Parts: sequence; structure tokens; C-alpha cells
Amino acid sequence: MSNSVPFLDIASQQAEIADEVLPVWQAQFASAAFVGGPEVSGFESEYADYIGVEHVIGVSNGTDALELSFRALGVGPGDEVIMPANTFIATAEAASRIGAVPVLVDVDDEHLLIDPDAITAAITARTRAIAPVHLYGQTAPMQRIRQIADAAGIPVVEDAAQSQGASSVDGRAGALGTIAGTSFYPGKNLGAAGDGGAVLTDDPELAAVVRSLAAHGSSVKYVHDRIGMNARLDAVQAAVLRAKLRRLDKWNAARRDAADRYAELLGDIDGVRLPSVLPGNQDVWHLYVVRVENRDRVMAQMLEAGIGVALHYPTPVHLTDAYAPLGYRRGQFPVAETAADRILSLPMFPHLRPEQQERVCAALRDSLSA
Repeated sequence: MSNSVPFLDIASQQAEIADEVLPVWQAQFASAAFVGGPEVSGFESEYADYIGVEHVIGVSNGTDALELSFRALGVGPGDEVIMPANTFIATAEAASRIGAVPVLVDVDDEHLLIDPDAITAAITARTRAIAPVHLYGQTAPMQRIRQIADAAGIPVVEDAAQSQGASSVDGRAGALGTIAGTSFYPGKNLGAAGDGGAVLTDDPELAAVVRSLAAHGSSVKYVHDRIGMNARLDAVQAAVLRAKLRRLDKWNAARRDAADRYAELLGDIDGVRLPSVLPGNQDVWHLYVVRVENRDRVMAQMLEAGIGVALHYPTPVHLTDAYAPLGYRRGQFPVAETAADRILSLPMFPHLRPEQQERVCAALRDSLSA
């Protein structure tokens, strides 16, 4: 369809870095240096400088990054981890895989970020971590969250999978808590050519534990101090990430321009609730999520018109079959539940052209008036 608009265009990003990355890959294939090595250590150092943390440990994916963060803090079976109900299921999975219990709370209606007051109400004697999610490209309200966490003596594990380059008044996402996990899944603002992730922290002891856990519990070959896992970042992916990191600020700026254009094009359309940015935040617009009535009908019509739209996320964690055993009921988290019925993610990527956005907004207008 000639007037179609994709939801995501990863190919354009790959094309932009191809001339830089392909020679590195050729050298890697010639040397067979696929695990560790200078590309991985180089990326870790460069990303640490970019985010503003002392330590970055490249790992296999974002879910492993969160699990390693929890494990490094000593979170284990029966311990509770507070997190928002409105998140990708990986946030909860990372806790569940080590036997911890996800304690879900609601989000604020304006920004769909974790509600600090709900965190306070959810803390118990078993709480071992708070895991705010920097959702859709902007940071959670970390000043209040840190105040709550510090007062209770609880570490904060940032889920920074959707926020590479996002910042608040206190710094960039990934440098605002005790430790952070992020994802380099291809569709992220900083995406690999496969999967990847990283753990970020200023604490050298936590960093050492994470690095050991990610390499079978070993810091010296064949010396295993703890039970770990195989969760290392591939050198092939590190080469891609280094090239993309050099372009990340430019690409994030393009996303902000696209978000501004959407706000202008959609501002006079009745029935569309636009996303908003928390004061003090610089959003990197990983996703551009509007809210509309009759969402399923609107979405179906836009897809029929060739407009790539998506849902992030159609079902809050507590209403998934996987987490039914937690015992939560429909109605417990009304903001997350209501939003899940109305959210609609519009196309958003650095190479999105103005004329494509105009087609998206025209299709949304037509779908709403049908």
C-alpha cells in the first residue's frame, strides 16, 4: 500500500551505520572474537560515560539485566519487589524467576508512570526492592521515589529499557537509582541487531557481583564463587551499539521533533488525549501513546488503512493469566486498567517523515469520526 506508514523502521537505522559496522564485523569474523573483547569493554565504557554512571556491564537482554540487578541486591525467594501494573511483563518476570513476589501498584493518570503514593502504601516488612519503570521514554518521578526508598532503607532498581538518553533534573535514566537494568532489543531507542542489555550502577561491589553472576558466577575462569548464569553481551552486538550510541542524541532529537509535530497535528482533534511530559523530564519518546475511546475499532480501521499502530500494553500485568496466582482482582488498579482499554501507540522512530505523520493523523481523524 503506497500510503502505508510502518510502526517502526529499524532498517533505516541499520543502513545509517552499515559502513561503520560492517568492517568491524568482518574483523570479528576473521578473529572469531565473539564473546567479550574490546568491542564489549569499549561499549561499556562509552555507555557509562554517556549515562553518567561508574559501571556498565553488558548482558544478554533486558530481562536478564533486571534479574541480575535483583540478585546482586540479594533479592530472593519470598521477597517482595514493588513495581507498576502498567509495564511489560519482563519487569515482573525478572523478579519471579528468582522466586521473589511482584507487588503491583497503580500509575498516575496524567503520565502513566508509577504512583509514589501507591509505593508508600505497598511497602511491607518483606519489601526488598522498588522497581520503577521509565515508561514510553520518560523517567519515573525519581526524586519522590528515592525519598520514599531512602526513608525505608530499600534499594531502587530502575527498569530503564525504554529510556536510553531520557533524563530528569537529577540526571539520565539508569543513573537515578541504586542499580538499573536496560534493554537493547532492536526496537529500543538504542537497539542492537539482535538482543542485548546492560546493568548500570555506581556501586563497585554490586557491579562486581553482576559481572560474576552473568559469567556463571565466575570472576576467574573455572573459579566459581556463586551460582550464576550465562548472560553475556555478544561482541557482534556491542559493535552495533557503539555505532548507534554515537547517533543516539541525534536520533532522540528527531523523536522529540516528531512528538512536537504529532502534538500540533492532533491538537484540534476531539477525542484524542495526548501524552504529557512530567515537569523536569526530557522525554526521548520511545513510544508516542495517545488515548482514545473505542480504541479497538479505531485501531482496526487504522491498520486497515495501512497505518502501523500497536498497543503498549493491552493487558496490565495483574490481569494476565501468568500472574493470576498473585490474586489481584480487576478494579484494584483502575488507572492502569482504564488506560489499557484506551491507549494506542502511533508510529514513532527517528526517520519518521512529516508527510508520514500527516497520513497517520489523517487516518486517526477519519477513524474517530467513522
